Amino acid sequence: MLPEGTLAELIDNRLYMSPSPIFFHQDILFEIAERIRQHLKSSNTGRLAIAPFDVNFDNSRNAVQPDIVVILKTNSNQINKEGKYFGVPDLLVEILSPGNKDHDLIIKKDLYEKFGVKEYWIVDPETKLTLGFALKESRYEKINEKIGHIQSPLLKADFSF
Repeated sequence: MLPEGTLAELIDNRLYMSPSPIFFHQDILFEIAERIRQHLKSSNTGRLAIAPFDVNFDNSRNAVQPDIVVILKTNSNQINKEGKYFGVPDLLVEILSPGNKDHDLIIKKDLYEKFGVKEYWIVDPETKLTLGFALKESRYEKINEKIGHIQSPLLKADFSF
């Protein structure tokens, strides 16, 4: 019932509103997305979407808009004919926003772990500190903590920014 374009997410049937991202958030978002998208295209392994793009984990209680969504070819059937996504993406990237860090570091991390997102990356646009998590036996394990670098075991690729 919200106006189109409203930045809102539904997590465990609770509505979270977000302000528009700042320039530095968008700048790093496009830089990372460009590198990952190029890799996916050249390796022909998957597709990428950037926010705002709804990821519907289930039909009623959890719909989020991650900054970067990676869907490998094996899960491309989760994109329906209208272009909407229902399922669990393979890799998600969130760029932190001022005043909203706990949302990505705690609430969304717990949600992504619960639904089985294979890799989750969090990037601080101010410092470029990048935290990477991989699902191991249904729990996230930290796999990386570097400045300006994503090293994805899932994609078998490194991305510097």
